[in-house]
Amino acid sequence: MASSDLRDELSCSICRDIYTDPVSLICGHSFCRGCINRKLDSQSSKSYSCPDCGAEFRDRSKLCKNIVLAKVVECLPPIPPEKEETAIPCTYCFHSPVPAVKSCLLCEASLCERHLKVHSKSPEHVLSKPTNDQGNRRCSIHNKILEYYCLDDSTDVCVSCFVVGHHQGHNVKFLLDALETKKRQKLEQVLISKEKTNKELQHLKQRRRDVEDKASEMGKRVSSLFRDLRMKLNHFEMTALEVISKQEKKVLQTLADLIDHLEVKREELSGQIRDVEEMCKMSDPLTVLHEDFLHDVEHRNDEKLYEVEDIKDHEISLFLQTGLSDISAGTNVWIHMLKPVDLLLDVDTVSNNVTLSRDLKAIRHSYVDHSRPESAKRFDCSQALSIGVFSSGRHYWVVEISRSGNLGIGVCYPSICRNGYSLMGENENSWSLQYVINEWFVEHDRKATPLPDKVSSNRIGIYLDYDAGLLSFYDLTNPIRHLTTLKATFTEPLHAAFMVAKEGYIKILSDDL
Repeated sequence: MASSDLRDELSCSICRDIYTDPVSLICGHSFCRGCINRKLDSQSSKSYSCPDCGAEFRDRSKLCKNIVLAKVVECLPPIPPEKEETAIPCTYCFHSPVPAVKSCLLCEASLCERHLKVHSKSPEHVLSKPTNDQGNRRCSIHNKILEYYCLDDSTDVCVSCFVVGHHQGHNVKFLLDALETKKRQKLEQVLISKEKTNKELQHLKQRRRDVEDKASEMGKRVSSLFRDLRMKLNHFEMTALEVISKQEKKVLQTLADLIDHLEVKREELSGQIRDVEEMCKMSDPLTVLHEDFLHDVEHRNDEKLYEVEDIKDHEISLFLQTGLSDISAGTNVWIHMLKPVDLLLDVDTVSNNVTLSRDLKAIRHSYVDHSRPESAKRFDCSQALSIGVFSSGRHYWVVEISRSGNLGIGVCYPSICRNGYSLMGENENSWSLQYVINEWFVEHDRKATPLPDKVSSNRIGIYLDYDAGLLSFYDLTNPIRHLTTLKATFTEPLHAAFMVAKEGYIKILSDDL
């Protein structure tokens, strides 16, 4: 008797499950004791009936335990759930179907565990997951098994393809050999990329240590300076350390973000290495060769990794200079005192619609044509340059500006065009901070960038580090505030440059801050 028929015979007709404590009614039908009690509870107390045949009886106590049926149920072994038969049986098991564990692409046969042990282990007998569909394992041209791989065309081929077919003379290898070659290539790429990432990571970590050491050293020097001064400088000392701390945090945050990025990238590359190793352990090389994990691994050096802004010691110097100007006389301190250079304007460069002060330090836009002598250096538009040039070193100057009209301050090469409407910032030979129509922005080569914050004072500090290629602008409030820094590689000497329009006014200040 089939297991399903046996289950039916030993099942209660009420709960449809194997009998539990079976009892029989006077009609002979059996039920679980609990099932029949619940059924009889729902019937009239004057007359009861069998749920199967409808036989009636009055005495409910006549529920006799079916001893034979109970013993049969107790001795009945557990009936396992019916297993789902595999769709692919072993080709060589004729007498009874046995599930196949592998299929041989060459033999076009499926193998169980027993037949797999005695199967040929030669490379041409390629094994795969059990399958009845060999269509995608055969060459569509020659109808032969695909047991080779063309590295030149990255495709599967049969023996006829590279002997007499289109792949003749190509770099063709056995599937397993091709898999090993490709695995080695990809691992080499990943390892090279990981090594470069490690070097960049070490560089950034070293930068972080350098920044921390520099910030620590500067902090110690500032503290030492303030300890040697009077108690009234305590508040100023704390303020200076806060400025350093803010710069340190800003630089360290940038470095931390880059380090986190590279550490994540390193983990991803390590993960790729593990993925390559795991995937290549599979027995079916065709599947592995076509997996996406074999995509090319590229490494791109990001130049921005090495352009992380450093702590600006000149900003700290300017900050201290501003606060200590009244009490630093005769005090030997470590800070590099940036004394404003004494600039004079070159009268031969001043345009005819600009009024020049007698001391050659101030210009104002004018609607009157001053009809100055012709000069090859003179601008047609309302601009002027300094007499001297900067070709190396660090320099600092301060200007006083009007809060009306348009104006610009910056630097330019001597080769800047003087003819026509050639304003500084609108060409590759000049860099400037401009105030036009109540908006502040920096400009170079016609690329304008608005300032994130407004300028609050009427004095602007300009700091030039020619060798480092830095041009910084500061709002000389108390404390001073960094506005922006332009970066460039200077190839010519630089003039200090000034522009005024619509009654704008600029004056060069030569005294200390």
